[in-house]
Amino acid sequence: MEMQKTLKGALCATVLAGAMALPAAAQEYRLDIQTAVPNASLYFKLTEQFAKDVEEMSGGRIEVKVLPDGAEVAAFEILDAVSDGVVTGGYAWPHYWSGKHSAYVLFSNVPASTGMDQESLMSWYYAGDGQELYRELMQDVMMYDVVPFLMQPMGPDPLGWFSRPFENLDEFKSIKYRTPPGIAGETYSNMGVPAVALPGSEIVPAAQRGTIDAAEWIGPADDRNLGLNDIWDYYYLQGLHQQTDVGELLINKTWFEELPDDLKAIIRTAVKANATTTNAMNLRENSLAVQEYEEQGINVLDVPDEYYTRFIESQNEVIKNYLEADEFFAKVYKSQEDFAKLVYPYHSRVVTLHSNVVQGAEKAREGAE
Repeated sequence: MEMQKTLKGALCATVLAGAMALPAAAQEYRLDIQTAVPNASLYFKLTEQFAKDVEEMSGGRIEVKVLPDGAEVAAFEILDAVSDGVVTGGYAWPHYWSGKHSAYVLFSNVPASTGMDQESLMSWYYAGDGQELYRELMQDVMMYDVVPFLMQPMGPDPLGWFSRPFENLDEFKSIKYRTPPGIAGETYSNMGVPAVALPGSEIVPAAQRGTIDAAEWIGPADDRNLGLNDIWDYYYLQGLHQQTDVGELLINKTWFEELPDDLKAIIRTAVKANATTTNAMNLRENSLAVQEYEEQGINVLDVPDEYYTRFIESQNEVIKNYLEADEFFAKVYKSQEDFAKLVYPYHSRVVTLHSNVVQGAEKAREGAE
């Protein structure tokens, strides 16, 4: 009997020790991302891909739900909603917050006067001063309880859709034109163009009512998904108002800091993966969309040459006021300008090389035929 008690006691001790050694049930987290785009958007689908990547890499420890424009809060309310914890995450564009601080526009919609294009902006953000400067703006200057991530590089944006063509800037000035908020809209207003700032969800209704005569949105594929090609027949591919355009992921800082380190790393990694996927999808989907437009009978046009000179002149006038008015804006602008000067000698030659490669290949194909 004594032996049985001893064995029983040893077994209980072993079981107890084993139970104590087992890891506690992994805590699960919920990330709701309120977006500023409809669920038909290419960028909504790319954000859903981010959600899928996070869920898979975390083994289900983070559940991510992506919400279409207006599901919980309106597009221009997303930043405040994330900071206040109304939603744990948001997706929009930094320039949407330019009414709160002028420097926000510099993290997605960089003025053409800096000399930056889409590729050099992303390089500045990830390999230069960009990430730290955006953290400083968001958390130290504006005191938002938010961690920002630049996630979806989607520029350059076309000038957009028009109810009628224009041959010169005088004709452009007679057209009520939807623009993004901030410096881009101010630049067009300075040029004499009647600029109207509207969130994406309001563009089509405004076009159908005749409230606007023209609109830019994001790019050929997403413009098609929004239905702009069913309203107007004239599409101008080149535009300087957003030669860079980056969608951002916003996460409530308190929520993010409560995550274990491995889950934080998973989110950071998924953001970078999404940036790569966005680049790939943009090139393919936008090319297909332009091809479809031409088959549909849409007039895909080039902007008049005078547009470029007048836009840069007008933007320089607008930028001068911003540089004088805000020290932090000037600090970020100077960082971007310096980075553009650094990369231009190399980057411009690579871009030229690509253009020559494409033209050479096209001539070779024509000669073979």
